[in-house]
Amino acid sequence: MIGKLSGRIDYRAADHILIDVRGVGYLVYVSDRTMAALPSVGEVVALYTDLVVREDLMQLFGFQTLVEKEWHRLLTSVQGVGAKASLAILGTLGPDGVSRAIALGDWNAVKAAKGVGPKIAQRVVLDLKDKAPGVMAMTGTSTRISLIWRPAVAAPLEWPESSRISGLTALTLVSVAEMSLRSRGILSSMTTFMPYFLRSSRTPARTSCE
Repeated sequence: MIGKLSGRIDYRAADHILIDVRGVGYLVYVSDRTMAALPSVGEVVALYTDLVVREDLMQLFGFQTLVEKEWHRLLTSVQGVGAKASLAILGTLGPDGVSRAIALGDWNAVKAAKGVGPKIAQRVVLDLKDKAPGVMAMTGTSTRISLIWRPAVAAPLEWPESSRISGLTALTLVSVAEMSLRSRGILSSMTTFMPYFLRSSRTPARTSCE
């Protein structure tokens, strides 16, 4: 299951985007509401995702919040509501609007979504009225995921007493300009060094101590 993706937007279409995650492109379908909030091509994005697997098809759908993703799951459980219809409903009403429409029995609001007829709208309201409170009560999941994602700054590493300086070779992909290491009984401090660790882990790292 692919539950979340973070990567660079390679291109945007009318109803989907292509996210490059470390050289692998993922085609993700999103609602109109989510599409309008996405950054431009070349920017970095993070989305919660739902993977739909069928006999002849695999599709990824992206969402800004876990609540929106949960509503998508419930909407697609209703007979006659496919993934695209669910995105249309969420794109028109948003998660809060869907909650409100179902709580009030307002099937006309659901019918406002493109491609959703009155029978389907009524079925959505009737089938989900008992399930809506569970989604509405979800806590800590309604915060919108950062659409422009940036990696957190790594904290200084603390090396245990049993560590050896040769362990620095594990940092083969480090791209920081300066790092301070502490290792009791082995090394009290390390002078500034450049990230030239793209070498075989079999080659001991050279350090300069003062």
